[in-house]
Amino acid sequence: MSDNPARHEIAHLARVELFSPKPDETVDFFTRFLGMYITKREGQSVYLRAYEDPYQWSLKVTESPTAGMGHAALRTSSADALERRAKSLIDANIDGTWSEDQFGYGKTFEYRSPDGHNLSLLWEAEKYVAPPELESKIVTRASKKPLQGIPVKRIDHLNLMASDVTAVKESFERHLGFRTTERVVDGEVEIGAWMSSNILGHEVACMRDMTGGRGKLHHLAFYYGTGQHNVDAAEMFREYDIQIEAGPDRHGITQGQFLYVFEPGGNRIELFGEAGYLHLDPAAETQTWQMSDIDTGLAIGGAKLPWETYFTYGTPSPLALDHHIERFAHFGPGAEVPSTEPVPDVVETPQTVGAGS
Repeated sequence: MSDNPARHEIAHLARVELFSPKPDETVDFFTRFLGMYITKREGQSVYLRAYEDPYQWSLKVTESPTAGMGHAALRTSSADALERRAKSLIDANIDGTWSEDQFGYGKTFEYRSPDGHNLSLLWEAEKYVAPPELESKIVTRASKKPLQGIPVKRIDHLNLMASDVTAVKESFERHLGFRTTERVVDGEVEIGAWMSSNILGHEVACMRDMTGGRGKLHHLAFYYGTGQHNVDAAEMFREYDIQIEAGPDRHGITQGQFLYVFEPGGNRIELFGEAGYLHLDPAAETQTWQMSDIDTGLAIGGAKLPWETYFTYGTPSPLALDHHIERFAHFGPGAEVPSTEPVPDVVETPQTVGAGS
């Protein structure tokens, strides 16, 4: 593995904004079922955090005509690192703008991935200070563990969908110093890449959109820290009609424990049990999976991740989830991708509703 001067200049994934056409139901999902706290309401947006998230918010839910990702922000390791990473992008003729308008965060560099995802880099972040009634006796915990739902600990990782995985991967490697821990190839084509800026198996991943779409969100993940919570959560979701896509099981890729569900607004959410394989070896090489081994790569325990959604559905989607499942019901390895009438070449970022978002 060659030295990269940008290595370790990205600390971690700090926040993600989700668009939802059903914002009240989406917020209810994250608060009632996943135990997240609301820290602020403003305009058409609600700001939330899990009980071990260190900042004012890690999740922003904004009302929009369609589901999708508004933006994702990565925190750098220092103010100077922010300037260096922004300069790397600018020097490569990647358009970006500076802003400072997000609650709880300071100076931010906003740009787009090669596939059109809205990404941001920042350093200044306001630490969350719990009110007396939420102060935890565990000094390393930002607030008390909620007594509601099966509460997630923190935001974990982001998985993007792209028409060209390699271009997105190389941008994260070159400009942000990420290393690719694992990847999946089908012949000469990269189907997926799992990337990390620290010892986690991944904080950002990218999967090929089999429909040919661009700039979509595959899923946003939150961390439990124990696999039993995934089992308990699956029972909870069954009881309250939250649609489960797959799991609980353990991935071969990353070895993390997973449960995939669709929140009411249509975005895919992953509940991560144990984190899986930690990358402590600073000279570790990228591990490559073949598409022929994808069943083991996706689920060691034998769960089948459905081709009709897992490899084809991302948000924003030209089709509602139920219509997408119907259209892709017979899609699988080697099958022709059904038309979604139409699938746009570029999925435009949805416009939010109202002001203050």
